[in-house]
Amino acid sequence: MPDSLEGQCIRLEVISGKNLKVRSWRIPAGIYISIHVDSRRRWKSAVRVLSSDESVAWGDTVTLSLDASPELSLDIMASFELGRMLGNGEVVGKLETSWDELLNHGDEHFDLSFPPVRGVHPSLTLKATVVCACGDQDGTRIDSIVDCDIARDTDTGHALFAQYVTGKRVSDLNDAVEQFQFVLDQCPVGHPDYAAALANLAWARLEGYIRRDRQDIDSTTSLFRDALALRPQGHPDHPLSLYSVIRALISRYSNESTVANIHECAQLHSKLLPLCPEGTYFRSIDVDSTVNYVIRECLVLQDASNEGILRVVLELCPFGHQCRPHALGQLAQTVEALFDQHGSADDLEESIQLGREAVSLCPEEHPSRVAYLHNLAFSIGSRFDHQGKSHDLDESISLYEQALHLCPVGHEARDKLLDNLGGALLDRFNQQRDIDDINKAISLRREALELNPPGLPNRDTILADLASALKTRFDKSHINEDLNEAIDLYRESLRLRSHDHPRRHVTLFNLSGALCALFTENQNNEDVEEAINLCQETLATLPPLHPERFFSYMQLRGAYLSRYQIQDNPTDLSLAVENFRLASNHPTQGFPERIKEAINWTLAAEKHGHASALEAYKTYFELLGRHLSTRSSIVARREATAAFRRARAAALPVDAASCAIRRGNLREAIELVEQGRGQQWSMASRLRTPLEDLESTNPDLAHRFSQLSQHLSDVQGSVVSADRAAADQAAMEYRRRTTEWEAVVAEIRDVHGFSRFLLPPLYEDLQAAARDGPVIILIASKYSCNAIIVPTSGEPHHLPFQSLTLSDLNMLKEDFAREIHHATLMGPKEPRKDLRVLLRKIWDGIMLPIVNVLKHDLKLRRRSRIWLCPTAAFTSIPLHAAHPFRTKADRSGREQSLEDIYICSYTPTLSALIRSRQTMKICLTPSFVAIAQGQPGAGQGTVLATVDSELELVHKLVPPNVKFTYLSGGEATQAGALEALQCNTWAHLACHGKQDRQQPYNSRFAMRDKPLTLLDIMENNAPQAEFAFLSACHTAVGDEETPDEVIHLAAGLQFSGFKSVIGTLWVVDDAVAKHVVEAFYGHMFKDLKEDVIDCTKAASSLNHATCAVTNKVPLEQRIVFIHIGV
Repeated sequence: MPDSLEGQCIRLEVISGKNLKVRSWRIPAGIYISIHVDSRRRWKSAVRVLSSDESVAWGDTVTLSLDASPELSLDIMASFELGRMLGNGEVVGKLETSWDELLNHGDEHFDLSFPPVRGVHPSLTLKATVVCACGDQDGTRIDSIVDCDIARDTDTGHALFAQYVTGKRVSDLNDAVEQFQFVLDQCPVGHPDYAAALANLAWARLEGYIRRDRQDIDSTTSLFRDALALRPQGHPDHPLSLYSVIRALISRYSNESTVANIHECAQLHSKLLPLCPEGTYFRSIDVDSTVNYVIRECLVLQDASNEGILRVVLELCPFGHQCRPHALGQLAQTVEALFDQHGSADDLEESIQLGREAVSLCPEEHPSRVAYLHNLAFSIGSRFDHQGKSHDLDESISLYEQALHLCPVGHEARDKLLDNLGGALLDRFNQQRDIDDINKAISLRREALELNPPGLPNRDTILADLASALKTRFDKSHINEDLNEAIDLYRESLRLRSHDHPRRHVTLFNLSGALCALFTENQNNEDVEEAINLCQETLATLPPLHPERFFSYMQLRGAYLSRYQIQDNPTDLSLAVENFRLASNHPTQGFPERIKEAINWTLAAEKHGHASALEAYKTYFELLGRHLSTRSSIVARREATAAFRRARAAALPVDAASCAIRRGNLREAIELVEQGRGQQWSMASRLRTPLEDLESTNPDLAHRFSQLSQHLSDVQGSVVSADRAAADQAAMEYRRRTTEWEAVVAEIRDVHGFSRFLLPPLYEDLQAAARDGPVIILIASKYSCNAIIVPTSGEPHHLPFQSLTLSDLNMLKEDFAREIHHATLMGPKEPRKDLRVLLRKIWDGIMLPIVNVLKHDLKLRRRSRIWLCPTAAFTSIPLHAAHPFRTKADRSGREQSLEDIYICSYTPTLSALIRSRQTMKICLTPSFVAIAQGQPGAGQGTVLATVDSELELVHKLVPPNVKFTYLSGGEATQAGALEALQCNTWAHLACHGKQDRQQPYNSRFAMRDKPLTLLDIMENNAPQAEFAFLSACHTAVGDEETPDEVIHLAAGLQFSGFKSVIGTLWVVDDAVAKHVVEAFYGHMFKDLKEDVIDCTKAASSLNHATCAVTNKVPLEQRIVFIHIGV
């Protein structure tokens, strides 16, 4: 050392290191640098975590006096603890150098190379400079070298272990194990170094086990577990201790293939990964490699019974991971299997969601794409079976076809795809009755059977599935050959399925159904006895909540009913009804199947006069309501209802009422017809329930209900997304919100006085509809036609139409449609003789008997208000226009018509009228908007020449104190009309109106840009609205498929908030409609009290108007207008 440096200090900056390999291959907790200052003192850098490129960045600085020895020793050390260290760790590199050599590089940093480790030279990047003073300016800490036995012995153990790994001498391993065991013996339980001593010994033993030099894997794993227990979550060495247990378990699994070990590895990895930062050596070199190994092994096992492990595996496969599609597919199948066992819709939805992602991540050419498409198609088909959504069936078929396209002849999956595609086509046949579907299904399954000759494991399934298709075609065409072949195929399948086969029960109950059909054909008692025994055997094997018990109940009731119809034994009928009950109420089967079974129950009970008929109807209504509540949009709920029309469900509300009437229970008849007819409106309106009473009792609960109702309303989209994955996600969110909403509803029902909150109303509740006048419910059922009059107080009155049948009403409905059309072709002055004849029929056969009860039994005064609530065929007949059109017997004048005697209004349901009254408020500042569109956008209709003049007429008639605005021409757009309806209390629309009889929510008013649809109106909440006059065609006529839901434009406006609405039953002639409009508003705004306009005068004003224009307006144009609401 030059004399000039005496008394000076050297500042050494340890910048970084690279190629830092550990000879023992053990994962270090960190790397540090040790500089021996003299024989008793040393300086240590911070322990830094090794990066994935085997480098470390320190940036640590030490200032040392040059008066010490000119030589120094630099050690690169691997520490196996981040917390308290036991010993110094393992030497990565050791170098003797001098201060002079370090100072030869001037002020520049330089690399210092160490002897090679595993073929590469570790190196340090340093910088050395001379400084004048040696104060503790940089916080340098010089540690004394403590000569500790356990530290020294631990270091010896590390050195021996590294020698064993590099030299492969077993004696070194034995010496290392002995040394580490000696250290552990010096560290009893509770010693601060106990965990480190455990880990050191365990790693030495594990390496010996891996290299087949030791056999004690159980005790080794226990050592690692004990160390982990001492290093809980939050301890700096917790991640490395977790990894140590994983390595031991993987090693054991590699040798012994113990499934529990690899599963535990997956679970431990899920805890470890969040603790391992990306870019570290520990994560990228060791943890990532072990986790990939564990993922592959778990997926290869295909352990579908262990859902939890598969979830962990998926968690270990983030987006972009090569195994993610496989993990998704495995979990999807497992969750689908859970659905099959327990029937939970959430399992099915998750299976579909997982399957969609698996397909999306799998390119066309990927060999697994066929399997993912196949499994997704199967899950979506299961959802169709469970929920009845027709688009699911279409998508399932499309996916099967895509998969089959990727499976040419000879592909291992072709037979299963043929079979399952056949099953989907069979489902579509049952829905649409296209004979091509069933024929193709049979053809596909025959091909699948050819690919499964005797001896192949899947033959039993294909045999049973082909039998099912043949039995279905027999039900349609009654070709005995199909039935006989189906029975033979079922029997062969059953012979191939042992008693413990998981799908044996399916063949049993399907064979039972085929034998019942055979019994019906040949009346051989042995067939039906066998059918019953097969179903009972099935029920004995299935747990109580297994979803497929439903089908055993269904087949069993079929067997009992078949035998009852032949042998007339009442016991068989009772047993059939009991199985109807069990099937309809089986909680783990999907609603569509249970609803269809409830419908069949009503039909059988009615046909055979069984006392359970009313119970069957109630079960149907409850199931349908619960089914509709799972649908996340208004349109989806309507489609769900219409889906049961093939099962003759449309007439069930009136049939249920007729049943209650025949049993003498008028109150229940009213409750049932109300519950059954208005489910679409009830389901939608439940989110707009007035809460004044609840707010005064429990404001917090009212607020929660209001908020959740708004959330649920926001979620229930009216437009079905074209993106099926997005639609599925929205449906799941809707169900989640619904669960929360139903929980709050349950809380509300626990509040005193709210026990029936949002439940179907009782008669006492419904009678409020008759507050201002009686409501007449007209019931048209195939079993009987009746009227029930709900009075303002007291018991309801029953009026049977003894000589009137449903066929008579349907004929009358058709006659009216024909005559109205004929009348529109006649000149305005031509007499409407045939139309008068029909109106006379209504009077004599329907309304006169009702008027007599109103007059004589209820003592209802002349010109009182009444409300008509027609059902089924009655909804298409202009009851309000009933007229005798004849002179009195004493020649003293003409007989009075219905509208001469009473002021008639309509109401879609009693609840709708009650809701309108509940939301009535005194409006001191009314506003009136007139919306006219005589030149609608392309495809919406012809030019209406008189609508602008009608608008001007309305403007003249509206009182000057009422704020009046109007929209016409280019301003009368869909958005403009919607905003106007929401912002004003009174509205008049003059435009084209169109009722869509097939898709009623698409019924619409024609605007300049695009139509204003019924769906738009329903979603447009306008609680302050009062009155609307719809001077447009077809605004108060329902659809053909579900007439009892009364889904039309006028009802939609009432639902959105308008309490009183004038609508039309058929085409309006705008040239003469202005006369009715003028007379109506002239009377409406006449003699106002305190200049307040009153929407409750609308019915009497319409009554006045139609009478006033008798000489100006043809009969069919006078009776086209009806009043709905208050």
